[in-house]
Amino acid sequence: MSSSEPTSPEPESLSHHRRRMGGRDRHEAHRVATPLELLFDLTFVIAFGLAASQFAHAMAEGHYGAGLLGFGFASFAISWAWINFSWFSSAYDTDDWIFRVVTMVQMIGVLVLAIGLPPMFASIEHGEHLDNSTMVLGYVIMRVAMVTQWLRAAKQDRSRRRACLTYATAISVAQIGWLVQVFLDFPVGVSVIFAVILAVIEMLGPYIAERRDGGTPWHAHHIAERYSCFAIIALGEGVVGSVATLSAVVEENGWTMDTALVGIAGTGLTFGMWWVYYMLPSAEILHTHRNRSFVWGYGLILVIASIVATGAGLHAAAYFIEHKAHIGPVATVFTVAIPVALFLGGIYALYFYLVRRIEPLHVWLLTGTLAVIGIAVVAASLGVGMATCLVIVMLAPVVTVVGYEVQGHRYQAEALAKQTGSAGH
Repeated sequence: MSSSEPTSPEPESLSHHRRRMGGRDRHEAHRVATPLELLFDLTFVIAFGLAASQFAHAMAEGHYGAGLLGFGFASFAISWAWINFSWFSSAYDTDDWIFRVVTMVQMIGVLVLAIGLPPMFASIEHGEHLDNSTMVLGYVIMRVAMVTQWLRAAKQDRSRRRACLTYATAISVAQIGWLVQVFLDFPVGVSVIFAVILAVIEMLGPYIAERRDGGTPWHAHHIAERYSCFAIIALGEGVVGSVATLSAVVEENGWTMDTALVGIAGTGLTFGMWWVYYMLPSAEILHTHRNRSFVWGYGLILVIASIVATGAGLHAAAYFIEHKAHIGPVATVFTVAIPVALFLGGIYALYFYLVRRIEPLHVWLLTGTLAVIGIAVVAASLGVGMATCLVIVMLAPVVTVVGYEVQGHRYQAEALAKQTGSAGH
């Protein structure tokens, strides 16, 4: 056999025998999401789907306070579960049988958490006490699995033992708090305050571990790709909402011009938000400025939640078209327009945070975006059909897409050249 012929991989490299969890190389070339990570993500499709459907129903009924509170609680729980796994995996994925089995346990926890979303929404709507017992059960399953991962890393990666133990401690303390909330029957208001305190504890853990205790070897390009996968999961709710709205129009009026407009609006809105998301130069900046990962990673929770909320808004529009909603046309348009505005505002805010540069072009694009959303609301108030109003809302991300394709990428290249050449400043 000649030396130019490809060699077969070694059996050891193909097996999933136990491997030492010593930390991944944060400069590893061609690091991409693994098949296991993508399989793990599928459970969040279910979780976001249930959260969006519950939120859409609450909005269509006009229960804005209960809907927003329930959706906020659900969005944080779902996103935080995903974030914990993904950042750990970026730093310590061994892909051995232990890592795989523990990941499967975490997937079970996500599904149990998802099952607990409807009763949690219902308990907030009734205003008695927060019924999050099933959600917490799912959280317990995930968090126990996560603690075992961090303890394993602490044992096998001695140089980063302190950071790993900080993660394990923060998770354990917060988990005790969640369990207390289940066994003590607090009113909804008290439960919300308690949940906020626990969320702060959850979020402080990574900050202390990464900033004060040496940190972990997460991979900038890998984690940026993982968040893009998470965004695509959220965008799936836009597709679901589009199908729901399209089905409502067909059932109500058959195949008409409104049918075409709704199809264009839902698909175009989802596609436009996908296009805008990728204007963030996340990987390039994080590779050079790792200390910007916290605001970026936590800020994207709001961006992802706004994407899911947009899908829920499209579903609420379907209820309106089917005459099943108890809100008017203006409120219905707001259920779509407000999440879209929050999404675009969040993207621009994170862009500024990453590149540390305000572009006059961004001011004009945001102004144009607000003008488009305002036109959609005015159109609804004047009695313009819902399908047409949704098409107008669809144009909001188009403003950014066009602006960036015409001129924005040139400014971004200049900003990146300055930022990536000034590491440590």
